[in-house]
Amino acid sequence: MATLVCVNDGLHVFNPIGLLTGDTAARAVSEGTAFTLAGGPVAFSAVETLTKHKADIRFDYAPAVEEPDAVVTLKPGRAPFAGIDLTRPVVMGVVNVTPDSFSDGGDFFDPARAVDQALKLSAEGAAIIDIGGESTRPGAPPITVEEEITRVIPVIEAAVSGGITVSVDTRRSLVMQAAIDAGAGIVNDISALSNDCDALEVLAASDASVVLMHMQGSPETMQHTPLYRLASYDIFEWLSARVEVCVAGGISRDRIAVDPGIGFGKSDGHNMEILQRVGAFHGTGCIVAIGVSRKSFIGRITGVENPRDRLPATVAATMLALSRGVQIHRVHDVAAAVEAIAIWDAHTGNPL
Repeated sequence: MATLVCVNDGLHVFNPIGLLTGDTAARAVSEGTAFTLAGGPVAFSAVETLTKHKADIRFDYAPAVEEPDAVVTLKPGRAPFAGIDLTRPVVMGVVNVTPDSFSDGGDFFDPARAVDQALKLSAEGAAIIDIGGESTRPGAPPITVEEEITRVIPVIEAAVSGGITVSVDTRRSLVMQAAIDAGAGIVNDISALSNDCDALEVLAASDASVVLMHMQGSPETMQHTPLYRLASYDIFEWLSARVEVCVAGGISRDRIAVDPGIGFGKSDGHNMEILQRVGAFHGTGCIVAIGVSRKSFIGRITGVENPRDRLPATVAATMLALSRGVQIHRVHDVAAAVEAIAIWDAHTGNPL
């Protein structure tokens, strides 16, 4: 269980720093000067502690050995998620069965093409295929529940019959239930089960796992001047509360992953600050997932307008998340991400 330490008028959020990998990490852990991060191949030797104080965030730094609460929060390993061993990072491949998603809208709107893409991404090494029927790009209009179910269920059924672990990308309880009945093992909800009052009950009554993502606002409004004191702190505080709601509602912590929601109600500066401190989200006691693939902030930073041409920068952002111990990486270009992770694996050696 995660330990959320409350001090004065805010949480202590522990961000692991002094990050180590490979032989250096193994030696430091054996000598007691560093600790494993969420039981994975990254170790941390120091801690940045973020504390809310009135309207500001206070920053304090110390060696990890001097922060026992941080070690208790950040060190423990994670159980398999939806049956997947996450002592090593894995890829979640994206299949959007939509006409209007931001980077592949229309490519897989035909169910047969969507199934072929799911099988292709699985063959390239994706451990999970995330199937979505509603575009959540900035400004995207909503569709009916019936239309969303019609789009995704045939694809989910075919993918599951092909032996694929399927995640359904939805914020609607009726779609969640239909997808779980069709064999989906994970629900990936951009609203962290807050959009639909029946969603938590649907998940709790099932064996499915869930990815709780943070979004400020809604797809229609989320990029209208997003505001945070410190994005990583505010999002950690919100996601931690959602995790506790889910646990109290009957979803065990080992069935929950958290995603800070890059690009969902965040400026470019917010996105980069979140990436810098994404290791702090291990402090929720849950698996950490992230999606940076082809996103518009990458295009603005690099000057690459076409989302399909953002692969090099996507890999770079993915490697940054890997260095912070993120376990699930949601991407469109699975083969490239799998290759990048293979290099990461070779660099880090065996799990500590």
